[in-house]
Amino acid sequence: MDKLKEIMASKRQALAGRLRPIRPQELEQVAQSSKSSQVSISFYEALANPEQLSVIAEIKRKSPSAGDIAVGINAEDQARDYVNAQADALSVLTDSDYFGGSLQDLWNVVDLLNQHKKGTPCLRKDFMLHPLQVLEAAEAGARSILIIVRALSNDEIMRLREAAHYANLDILYEIHDEWELEKALEHEPKILGVNNRDLTVFQTDLSISERLIPQIPESIIKVSESGIFNLEDAARARECGADAILVGEALMKSEDPEALIEAFHSL
Repeated sequence: MDKLKEIMASKRQALAGRLRPIRPQELEQVAQSSKSSQVSISFYEALANPEQLSVIAEIKRKSPSAGDIAVGINAEDQARDYVNAQADALSVLTDSDYFGGSLQDLWNVVDLLNQHKKGTPCLRKDFMLHPLQVLEAAEAGARSILIIVRALSNDEIMRLREAAHYANLDILYEIHDEWELEKALEHEPKILGVNNRDLTVFQTDLSISERLIPQIPESIIKVSESGIFNLEDAARARECGADAILVGEALMKSEDPEALIEAFHSL
């Protein structure tokens, strides 16, 4: 079975009893009072550094492809390590069933950042399909959401895009092939992520970034996601034009994430 379809079906079922109309005024009000927007730069700004390869450091306890990665890890402790290592942005997985995360993790991480006056912006990494999830992300203090282009209709993408606009959140549009790139470009993205992992079967191939990133317009920030475990992998992403990399498993397992992030930054 297509794993992404399985996950999206599960997500739709889990959300079904909670869905309600989300008014633009709700989203605007949250944006104005957001505990994060007052202290952190935008997700886009964090990645827009032409001088070095930017690093989005991900908090991920498990995944369908890797199994258990760091099941007992405390999200705040991991975030502290990443911030001390000068990660440019954080990705907090909030899906519980497949990735072992929670929305509470995002709340806790943003609280930690605010307490220590760290301006590192957070991405809510989840399988987004309804504006309610955008509202939740903004309330928790995220500065960006993920849109998996393959998983959604154009109408669903438009609704999420509109909600993110009112909530003052950036969007990381995620693609895996040329058709998805064409579809994503219709929505005028500022940030495009190329997922090297095929979410239908969860196989990883860095050549996906090498093929697709050169096709993305120069004005868009380009992120290579998944399958980056070492400096050689990051160099391949950089050489094909990536402005940033999203790294989870390698950093979660590293005994010295600071050294690894410093090495990535050197590219």
